[in-house]
Amino acid sequence: MSIPIRSLSNVDYDPKEGYLKLKGGLKTRTLTAITVKTFAQTLRMMALSKELIKTDDIATKREAYYVSKNWGEARFKEQPESDNVIDDLEAMFGINREALGFIPEEKGGAVAGNLKVIDIDPNTGKEIKIDCSKMGTGAYSIPNSVEHLRFETNAKFILAIETAGMHQRLVKHGYWKKANCILISMGGVPTRACRRFIRRLSESAKIPVYGFVDGDMYGWCNIYRTLKVGSGNAAHINEYFCVPHAKLFGITTQDIIKYDLPTHPLSEVDIKRGLDALKNDPFIKQHPAWQKNIKELIKMKRRAEQQALAKHGLNYVMERYLPDKLKNPSSWLP
Repeated sequence: MSIPIRSLSNVDYDPKEGYLKLKGGLKTRTLTAITVKTFAQTLRMMALSKELIKTDDIATKREAYYVSKNWGEARFKEQPESDNVIDDLEAMFGINREALGFIPEEKGGAVAGNLKVIDIDPNTGKEIKIDCSKMGTGAYSIPNSVEHLRFETNAKFILAIETAGMHQRLVKHGYWKKANCILISMGGVPTRACRRFIRRLSESAKIPVYGFVDGDMYGWCNIYRTLKVGSGNAAHINEYFCVPHAKLFGITTQDIIKYDLPTHPLSEVDIKRGLDALKNDPFIKQHPAWQKNIKELIKMKRRAEQQALAKHGLNYVMERYLPDKLKNPSSWLP
């Protein structure tokens, strides 16, 4: 079996295409005395996928791991082993794992604002129109599969937010009404369903996407980078599961200075992540503005969270910060 290598060492980034894509490096999985278990596990997972497709069923990645407990010597000891085989199959066949019948455990994200989502009732086949402006103090939860969804909105933009806490504050105080926008909580690194939902919604409604994350290496190089261009591990499907036209509002290094935000020390892990991004991340290497921002933070040896804006008042974020950012595109990062 020939399987694409899923890592940053095997991806390229072309700003015109807007996502991390595979360069073509392959690894092979052959049937030998040493590799017989891994080979058998791959075949058994393929058989499970075939059964799921045949019966129009699904299995979470956790369930797939437990199914393997019936595979005798081919069973997996830990879930990361089975997850890796599922990802290998996805790369080998060139289609997303949801199409193979495997779905993630995590939620896709939470949505509130000026948006109606048109879904299908699985029992009747009839359309259901879900009004994200009428979710009370809660939000609409993005499903694992979003390809069948349609949208109705006249919102001006989508704000993709790192933390659930910040999302909840903006929802509670109706920021989406004042700004005529759609608020989406990514809950950390956005799931593929969340990214695909944002991509399809933004392209359907022809509206921009703005990222709002913590001012640190993880927020920038993991959460936002994954939203915008995808990841090295999933480079075989990044074309569909990223939002190339997204821009970053903040928190930027300049925001920390301009708004005099409280900070925390930058850990050695943070510094290492930043230096690694500067050296190895194809996306960062293509954007001088990102390189400058990361170098400045490393020099400051400080980081700031979204919630640090509360220093100036709990609602300062929507009364001053976000309106400021909307008026000053020059303060955004690509």
